[in-house]
Amino acid sequence: MIKLDFHPAGRHFLQIPGPSPVPDRILRAMSYPTIDHRGPEFAALGLKVLSGIQKIFKTTQPVIIYPASGTGAWEAALANTLSPGDTVLMYETGHFATLWKKMAEALGLKPEFIGLPGIEGWRRGVQADAIEARLRADTAHVIKAVCVVHNETSTGVTSNIAAVRKAIDAAGHPALLLVDTISGLASADYRHDEWGVDVTVSGSQKGLMLPPGISFNAVSKKAIAASKTAKLPRAFWAWDEIIEMNKTGYWPYTPNTNLLYGLSEALDMILDEGLENTFARHQRLAAACRIAVKAWGLEVQCADPDVFSPVLTGVMTPEGIDADAVRKTIYERFNMSLGTGLGKMKGRMFRIGHLGEANDLTLMATLAGVEMGLKLSGITIKASGVTAAMDYLSNQKIPALKIAA
Repeated sequence: MIKLDFHPAGRHFLQIPGPSPVPDRILRAMSYPTIDHRGPEFAALGLKVLSGIQKIFKTTQPVIIYPASGTGAWEAALANTLSPGDTVLMYETGHFATLWKKMAEALGLKPEFIGLPGIEGWRRGVQADAIEARLRADTAHVIKAVCVVHNETSTGVTSNIAAVRKAIDAAGHPALLLVDTISGLASADYRHDEWGVDVTVSGSQKGLMLPPGISFNAVSKKAIAASKTAKLPRAFWAWDEIIEMNKTGYWPYTPNTNLLYGLSEALDMILDEGLENTFARHQRLAAACRIAVKAWGLEVQCADPDVFSPVLTGVMTPEGIDADAVRKTIYERFNMSLGTGLGKMKGRMFRIGHLGEANDLTLMATLAGVEMGLKLSGITIKASGVTAAMDYLSNQKIPALKIAA
């Protein structure tokens, strides 16, 4: 019989790149009594979260909230804007870009998958010039959408979405721009309106610090216009009825009431800290983590410093060392979960998450567990990554704590 009440002393360190640890404040909010989702109290909640989430996406346009995982929001983005047989240009940056491509195929679309060959494509971001060149060659405008992943959770690479928008515009191409920022939202700078994104996909379990179960489509006017003629089948995912009912704070189906209470609390936490402060905190922790990896003498998965992710750091293990065996040692000895390598990187790297409700001491404890685990796994480290990260963090200027009077 499988034991489901595994609770050793101390808290479990969930240091994967999502789901991220859920703060006590959010857990308490989610414990509120469930209310009538057709009553006036719910309307106030609905209007609050719909307004607040626009600030996180940096958009004045509608944001659709689904009671679903990010995978559902992927499907919604495609189903609302495209028709059977449409060609979509998708860029391979890692495991999740690959999964989105497989979904497009399953929906009857024709994805064209481009990117750098082999492992190299999983160590760098989207090459906007390649997208521009392909779109320039598409003089008949057969390609209906460009789909890219903003923060590739499998590799620790954050691509330049503004550059992709510029490439589409430079090619003079009418393709829609669809972006997955499931792991980037509320952790890495993201600007739906300013970057000219038509549909942005995200989820609740990363930077928003919620359990899995809510996902989002932020949509542009161009995307809404495309949805009027798109022919892929959709009912539950259809934007039009949701957008209309959202005007009064309601949904056309039963929404995730208690997760919306949690979302309301998460929005308060993020906006109270300030988005720019939140982004700076994630960048600081990511830099410290990479400094530790360098001190250990190991290699960061992302090979381009310009696109290092503030959400997670992928760590390559030495040749002949199974990264999953290292993870297993760390889990069993220190009760800490690290992310596994996915797809092409299985067994070759592990991933350290530093997102959501993370701070300097959270990261220091994480790095201490990793460093001890590396040694127990027989990996020779050059120097203490813990000391190197500690030296870096202790010299950083951060906003002073707000102490209530």
